[in-house]
Amino acid sequence: MITLNVNGRDHQVDSDPTTPLLYVLRDELQMNAAKFGCGLGQCGSCTVMVDGQAIFSCVTPITALQGRKIKTVEGLGTIDRPGPMQRAFMEEQAAQCGYCIPGMMMRAQALLETNHNPSEADIRDHMRTNLCRCGTQMRILAAVRRAAGYMREAKGTGQEQGTKS
Repeated sequence: MITLNVNGRDHQVDSDPTTPLLYVLRDELQMNAAKFGCGLGQCGSCTVMVDGQAIFSCVTPITALQGRKIKTVEGLGTIDRPGPMQRAFMEEQAAQCGYCIPGMMMRAQALLETNHNPSEADIRDHMRTNLCRCGTQMRILAAVRRAAGYMREAKGTGQEQGTKS
C-alpha cells in the first residue's frame, strides 16, 4: 500500500509501485484532468505538479511519490470558485479541443508559484515542453500572463492563490 498526497488529501493506493501516476490518478482516484497523450513524457498533456515542480505523470512511478505533495488541476479550484489559473484560461478562451489544457495549466502554475512576474521569454521557455496541436498557443500564453496578474493581485491583498477552498 502506498500513500499519495493529492491536492492536500492522503489516498491509500494498492497499485504496483511501478505504475505511472497518471493511471492511478485517472483509474483509481477518478481525477481525469491529466490526459494520456504520448506515454513517453514528450507532449505534456499528463503534466501535474509534485512538490511545486511540473512533472510528466505518464512516466513517473508512484513509488517515487510517497511523502511528496501532488497537485492536479482539480486542486486549483472548483467549478463554483475557479482558481486564478483556471479563470485566466477560461477568460482568454485558451482551449480549442481542450486536451492539452490541464497539462498547460499545471506547467504554468508551477512557473507562477516560483516566479510571480515572469517575462514573456520566461513563460515561453517554461511552457515549451507542453504541446498544443490545435494552435491555441497565443491564447495559452495570454492566459498565463493574465493568471500571473491575478496571482500577484491575490498576493498583494493577502488572499491565498490557486488553492481549493
